[in-house]
Parts: sequence; C-alpha cells; structure tokens
Amino acid sequence: MSEQPAEQPSAPDHAPYGPLPTGGTVRPITRWGTPVMHRAQERITAFDDDLRSLVADMVATMYAADGVGLAACQIGVDRAVFVFDCPDATGRRVAGVVCNPELTLPEGKDRQLDVSEEGCLSYPGAFVDCARPDVAHVRGQGLDGEPVEFSGDGLLARCLQHETDHTLGTVFGDRLPAKKRKKLQKEHDRLAEDYPADWPAV
Repeated sequence: MSEQPAEQPSAPDHAPYGPLPTGGTVRPITRWGTPVMHRAQERITAFDDDLRSLVADMVATMYAADGVGLAACQIGVDRAVFVFDCPDATGRRVAGVVCNPELTLPEGKDRQLDVSEEGCLSYPGAFVDCARPDVAHVRGQGLDGEPVEFSGDGLLARCLQHETDHTLGTVFGDRLPAKKRKKLQKEHDRLAEDYPADWPAV
C-alpha cells in the first residue's frame, strides 16, 4: 500500500514480534494486470531461510518505494505474506510480518466506514477515495510460524485490509465503482513516466 510521501523516522514505534528483517535487495514492483496480482496466493508452509530472505527483500522494496505495506505478489512471488510499517489513527507506527493472514472486520452496529484516499504501490502515483471499515484485526503467522495478530484504526486499519486483499488476489481498484476507477487510471497514466518498469529498484 502506498502513502503520500513523507519523511519516515528510523524505526517504528511498535513492533510487537520483533524488528522487520533487514539486508534485503530492492526489487521491481509488479503491476496490476500481471496474473500473480489477481489470484489467491499460495499459503506459507515452510518457515525457513528462504522465507526470511523473501521478507527482507519485501521490506527493502517497501521502504525504497515509500510504502507502508507490501505483499509478496507485489514483487512477483506467489506466497501469502505481507509486511507493513504503518501509522494508526494516533500517528503511532506499527510494523510486522503476517503470513497466511485472516482478516476480521466489525459487523452490524459496530461497523463504521472510513472514506479516505488509498493508493497501491502496484498502481503507483494514483490515489482515490475508497470506503473501508475503520477498524481491522488480522491474525496469521510470523516468520518462525508463531501466531501473530494485529489490530488497528486509521491508516493502519486500511493497510491491514489492503494487504490481506493482495494475498487473496484482490486489488483495491476492484472495490471501486467505475467512475472512481476511471479517475484512478487517469491519474496513474498521467504519472506513468515517473515510475519505470524497474521502479523502485533503480
């Protein structure tokens, strides 16, 4: 998930399951329209050095692209895992890794929608309002297969939903009415020259 560019502090305020892996290689970001972006991703079953190396690359790529979240499919890898470093409604930055995420959203009278700008690193440069529940809870597994869970409001709630969607083959444009999707595409096309095919690896 992308955010309007802003200067990031050196470390998140809250990483309950430990720091994000470092030392990864920045990879080109896969774009909407590529088949891997539009199918449910394979579950993680091996919690090994290959997974840790993949996640380190995802973290490096997310930061290089000024993102707040990134799923494995966004660097072309068919695995159900995402990373994030994203502020909640209070501005507190929360970071983590979630394999095989399962999303829980409020229902009934507890369900309130937040209509705010949303963007995607796989459709770079373009932002449009998208309605999402204002609170989200995700359960999954960490890098060693241990149970992890994260809850949040504000941008963090949006990020947890956006990245879980990626592991299910859904891009946020799929959630937009035709008029808003057309606006998003127009903005994306206008800025396309700023984001070459190998961005942000260059």
